Amino acid sequence: MTDTPQHTDPQSAPDPAEGPAGATRRSVIATLGGAALGVAALGLTATQAAATAPRSADRPVPPLAAACVLTPEQTEGPYYLDLERVRKDITEGKAGVPLTLRVTVIDSTTCATLPNTAVDIWHCDALGYSGYVAGGSTPDTTFLRGVQLTDASGVAEFTTVYPGWYVGRALHIHVKTHAGGTISNGTYHGGHVSHTGQLYFPETYNTRVAALSPYRNNTATRTLNARDGIYRNGGSATLLTLTQSGSDLSKGVTGTVVLGIDPGATP
Repeated sequence: MTDTPQHTDPQSAPDPAEGPAGATRRSVIATLGGAALGVAALGLTATQAAATAPRSADRPVPPLAAACVLTPEQTEGPYYLDLERVRKDITEGKAGVPLTLRVTVIDSTTCATLPNTAVDIWHCDALGYSGYVAGGSTPDTTFLRGVQLTDASGVAEFTTVYPGWYVGRALHIHVKTHAGGTISNGTYHGGHVSHTGQLYFPETYNTRVAALSPYRNNTATRTLNARDGIYRNGGSATLLTLTQSGSDLSKGVTGTVVLGIDPGATP
């Protein structure tokens, strides 16, 4: 039995309340009805850099002036495991286009970068999520899951692979930020969740990646960003800026994004 997600993604259902029985201690379900909480958080430095970088057609152009607001919250989804393993490389040998992910975290009230903030990510590979098989969780696999603390510049960096997809959802990476915790024995402990969201990928890259191995073996229908109900509720705020590593896409890409959070918030 594989750990491929169900053919119908619980996140695409009208009712956003979701998650397996016995939800983890930090399960957060964000309501998707109504207006998004804000637009993308972009500090002045990030705005200036983005203004000069090539942009894909489906990524909105950021404002010329510095913006500092809350990044929209989005649903945690049903595949979170409260493992809190602190590590930069989360691939565990999984095949895929190499992805260097850099997440910058800023305080939405002051625009200051936030060092020592735990960034917690998880996503599927070309076939499914670790720790899950049809019918529930079996937390005996941990690939593509990990936590990193932001550095003095507010940046957390991961080595992973470009995610795959499954029915009902656009390609995405789940993300939480945690504040006030500590690290011991390679695990993040305590503190509280200050943001729950998702990161997305430009369709121009998604189409190209889908033609490469092992993604081309995925027979599930790929949902475009514009047809994903969760993406339409604020997802454009966390659309990654991608930079290809050389002329060969299979050699990898670097993805960057800025999250504006309230470090004192407790969902």
